[in-house]
Amino acid sequence: MNHFEAFPPPTPEVGSRRGFVPRRACWSCGSPAPSFLCPSCRAVQPPDAAASYFQIMDCEQSFALDTQKLQRTYMQLQRSLHPDNFSQRTLKEQEFSADQSALVNTAYRTLLKPLSRGLYMLQLRGEHLAEGTDSTAEPGFLLEVMAINETLAETRSRREMESIGHSVGERMKALTEHINTALNKGDLQTSKTLLAQMKYFANIEEKIKEKMIECL
Repeated sequence: MNHFEAFPPPTPEVGSRRGFVPRRACWSCGSPAPSFLCPSCRAVQPPDAAASYFQIMDCEQSFALDTQKLQRTYMQLQRSLHPDNFSQRTLKEQEFSADQSALVNTAYRTLLKPLSRGLYMLQLRGEHLAEGTDSTAEPGFLLEVMAINETLAETRSRREMESIGHSVGERMKALTEHINTALNKGDLQTSKTLLAQMKYFANIEEKIKEKMIECL
């Protein structure tokens, strides 16, 4: 992204990003403008409602995205779009920079974790997971989850918590690979089933973190 002279090293302009063609005219000068800054007059642009989180973060639309690259892009964008950089601009541009910064935050948080990333990819395809208990889950899987939760609730051993955490982590890794395969094939039903399972294990991981903190 073209940057202001006092700004940190920038990312490429959004308009040149993967699969991202400028669709809008700059509100200030009318030139074709990418999503963040106008290359002609350098005015801050309002958020582009048509842009996906993958486009905003310059990521390939893939479940197996490069999270290190995602983190680097996030840091660069936040430095460039921070509202403090536009304190001498018009009120409109200050508002746009705050909105853009908030959008980048949301996009980053959504794409960083496999579960939220997968759910977002379903959403882009017009699908979603139902709230609450998954009525289509296999009884054997639900029994396994119940057993893990019961063991976790009863244990006071930090070592046992770490063991459960390791086991759940391995399941999450396997699910990540299977979900990636299913999404690449366009198999949305299998993707939904696997993401529902991942949701259960992600919930267990959060419980483990909470218990570990309690044991400190």
